[in-house]
Amino acid sequence: MKGQIYKALSGFYYIQKGNETYQTRARGNFRKKGESPLVGDWVEFESTSEVDGMITKIYPRTSELKRPHVANVSQVIIVMSVKDPNFSPLLLDRFLVQAESLGMKTILYWSKIDLLTTEEREAIENYKEQYMALGYPVLFGEEGIVNPELFSYLKDELTVLMGQSGVGKSTLLNALHPEGKREIGEVSQALGRGRHTTRHTELWSIHDGWIVDTPGFSSLDLEVDATELAQCFVEYRALAPQCKFRSCLHLKEPSCAVKEAVAEGKLNQERYERYELLQTELANQRPQYQKKKKEGR
Repeated sequence: MKGQIYKALSGFYYIQKGNETYQTRARGNFRKKGESPLVGDWVEFESTSEVDGMITKIYPRTSELKRPHVANVSQVIIVMSVKDPNFSPLLLDRFLVQAESLGMKTILYWSKIDLLTTEEREAIENYKEQYMALGYPVLFGEEGIVNPELFSYLKDELTVLMGQSGVGKSTLLNALHPEGKREIGEVSQALGRGRHTTRHTELWSIHDGWIVDTPGFSSLDLEVDATELAQCFVEYRALAPQCKFRSCLHLKEPSCAVKEAVAEGKLNQERYERYELLQTELANQRPQYQKKKKEGR
């Protein structure tokens, strides 16, 4: 039989096949081959009952995320709060780098819009215009209320929710899927960060698609090199062929189409400054990144 793993817990893999679910284990030969089933995997399995099954084959994956370790994800919803914790365009750009490096379709969902003053709302609307101009759909959500526009993006997709702790990922998931209520973490007043509320990786069947909530985190290490980082900014990727140097990083190189566009006001200056910050951070962490990359081979 063929089905998809929707949960992994304590050595068991839970498989959805049609309207039926099966509890299974993985055959020992997977470990010998250095393989392991992942949530999201399509697998072949044998079962004599709904609680006694064995996975015999893992089908090829279309994608594989490392954090969370999930297979066959097709799109990312980056959840950001606009207040408590406050909106951070730098953190958003970090998440976008990760999504772009994976080649994922990306939707931006900004929660707690109802907590803003009129002046704060105007500033967020400006950010919305900027990111929509880059081709990213941006949806606003009120606390505990799902924007119905989100539903149309979920059908036939395996979607990962990505975002800092306390931004409303679990609240959003609870509103989408009330039967699977998750604990909601309070936001630390001292740090402006939420406590982690997601303890294991699980897919939720919602609006004819799957959603996976990720363990929350408040920082995100860059796991790309300098050239890849430049490619992860979509507007720079489009202009890169016009740069004088093929390997242009859009920093100090002469005849750089990106820097010229920024100087002329055609590209956003503040986003370029965030790009410079990320490149500087990447240069400072490069020895550790290269070591990690080498060990992963």
